[in-house]
Amino acid sequence: MKPERTRLAEPDTVLVTGASGGIGGALATAYARPNRRLILHGRRVVELQRVAEQCRDLGAIVEVEQHELRDTEAWMTWLAAAAERQPIDLAIINAGVTSHIGPDGRGEEWSRVDTVIDVNIRAAIATAEALIPTMRRRGHGQIALISSVSAYIGLPLTPSYCASKAALKAYGEALRGWLAHEGIAINVVLPGFVESAMSHQFPGPKLFVLSPEQAAERIRRGLARDCARIGFPFLLDWGLWALGVLPPALSLRMLRGLGYGGSRRHRI
Repeated sequence: MKPERTRLAEPDTVLVTGASGGIGGALATAYARPNRRLILHGRRVVELQRVAEQCRDLGAIVEVEQHELRDTEAWMTWLAAAAERQPIDLAIINAGVTSHIGPDGRGEEWSRVDTVIDVNIRAAIATAEALIPTMRRRGHGQIALISSVSAYIGLPLTPSYCASKAALKAYGEALRGWLAHEGIAINVVLPGFVESAMSHQFPGPKLFVLSPEQAAERIRRGLARDCARIGFPFLLDWGLWALGVLPPALSLRMLRGLGYGGSRRHRI
């Protein structure tokens, strides 16, 4: 009989970055409840305010922030000060951007790759690093890093995005090992395709697409149980993991067969 996973205490204060996006907005409303404090960060003003109002209607105390995440020094300073004023129990690091080689395989523009690296890796790690000192002093806290099932294997259609999500997965797993004995839970979330503006940009087939609400509920349940990895949907999560352990020549042929491959002229 498997031992029951420990359920974490309900958080009083929750930070969600990227709350103006599909998953982020759904996560914000999933955690909204009377007297819970939400700190919602997002880039799209109108959508962020809409999500904030929904959360307030559900009884949450909402603070909205629109810091530029690429200015990591200013963001970390603000975030550390906010955590000192009011401890952040759960931080969901969800903000992210994507990039792809284009439908004609022309390749990624460096300016876009640079943004992916800045937002998906540097800003995400900076967010965690700003919060960890306060959590360590308290001996309590939880950080969820929203990676992707594409962290398991590099998809030829989205090179820099896959690289950024693989980096975030490795970082989160390392943090979990480091901080596990200090009362800090670190969780890596590996979603598949979720109906969102980002998902619409993906130039390949989208398998097993979930709604933002379905994704948010799976994430919420997994975080409450302190799952080290929260990957979904099962078939896509398992399938890309399996491709990641196969010999590269075989996995690339299979990716091409699924519609996720690059040019057939190149071999690995």
